[in-house]
Amino acid sequence: MAREIQITFDCADPAALSAFWAEALGYRLQDPPGNFTSWDEALKAMGVPPENRNDASAVTDPEGAGPRLFFQRVPEGKQAKNRVHLDVRAAPGLDGEARMAALEAEADRLVSHGATRLHRHEPAPPLGAGHIVMTDPEGNEFCLD
Repeated sequence: MAREIQITFDCADPAALSAFWAEALGYRLQDPPGNFTSWDEALKAMGVPPENRNDASAVTDPEGAGPRLFFQRVPEGKQAKNRVHLDVRAAPGLDGEARMAALEAEADRLVSHGATRLHRHEPAPPLGAGHIVMTDPEGNEFCLD
């Protein structure tokens, strides 16, 4: 039986990092529970003090196809290179210069939202289509593929 998955990020600022990944993936902030119109309203009603209202955040695929991304505040910063990372499929079906141009455009867009570009890997046929390695605003590596 297939399982549903959630991808969890340890981070310093869950609200900011969830906003970045929502922008990067076309996701949206998870709706607050019940009839609350905002998360702040819901957390206040639950008795969560203001200083703890950015302890977690989540984004979801509006079409329900992709996994939920959960962001949780942790006290320590990033320590080493990720062993698992996301590949953002920014140029499916494209190859050669058209593919790399689409990846470059997406890299520029994400840099404007706080990402950092690390390096570009050129296409190396027959198996290497080319990609761009980046980091999110908190230094987590991901690839534009």
